[in-house]
Amino acid sequence: MVFKNYYKILDLETSHVSIDEIKQAYRQAAKKYHPDLNMGDNLAEERIKDINEAYKILSVPASKRKYDRVWNSKFLKGKKAFTGKAEKGVIFQMFLGNLEDINKKEESIKKKNPVKGENIETEINVNLYDAFYGLDKQISLKTVEGQAKTFTVKIPKGIRNGEKIRLIGQGKPGENGGKNGDLLIKINIIDNHKFKLEGVDIYTDLFLTPWEAALGTRASVETIDDETRVYIPQGIQSGEKIRIPNKGYQSGKDTRGDLVAEVKIAVPKQLTQEEKEIYIKLSEISEFNPRTNKK
Repeated sequence: MVFKNYYKILDLETSHVSIDEIKQAYRQAAKKYHPDLNMGDNLAEERIKDINEAYKILSVPASKRKYDRVWNSKFLKGKKAFTGKAEKGVIFQMFLGNLEDINKKEESIKKKNPVKGENIETEINVNLYDAFYGLDKQISLKTVEGQAKTFTVKIPKGIRNGEKIRLIGQGKPGENGGKNGDLLIKINIIDNHKFKLEGVDIYTDLFLTPWEAALGTRASVETIDDETRVYIPQGIQSGEKIRIPNKGYQSGKDTRGDLVAEVKIAVPKQLTQEEKEIYIKLSEISEFNPRTNKK
């Protein structure tokens, strides 16, 4: 198989043409030598084959560059791939193997270039207290060879739920001297029986006695790092929420979300005789009935 002067075949006078100019030249040449317009003309049939072959190579920037390099190295000693008028009507031929050799050489170079290894992703669970205060946590993972490897992961104070920690160079090994990939660890913050994290706010339950809810009071509320007192208005209902500013999860360097305390009115399961009598008396004198009115 031979390699021809594709620029000449497409009636182009220089190799310094854009892909759009090559496409336009191809359409004109293909129309001129179309079999339907040249029936019985064997030369036209050969010509249209050359036109298609030239367009296939020159319309792709990568193959055009390779074609021009072969041309320069074999014929023009560093001059332009095709000068036009001085070479008009001349067809150069060479074995297609030259172009294939360049392809193989470039592929070989790419294979020798350093390639960074792939990243590895995993995830671990961290309880809310540890995430709030930060800690060093050890995890054990299997390497690509199937061996167990232990990592010490420094979990910073106030890390966000779903945030990833990157351990540089602990991923899959690179190729051809390339750097290792990284290990990405996604942090899942787990709630406990007292506190629940939503965004940067922490939710908790605030249990009140019936008389505290009815009369109002000041109650102590446990936070994740201390204790605070809040005002309970009289007549508060179960399910109502009290928001305590700046007592939630870390939201910035020196700022925190809120602590949201949900009121739950707790009724004693066992009563003393005196308590029982008071409740009986209350039921006799009170007109309040939550099923019929909101008094």
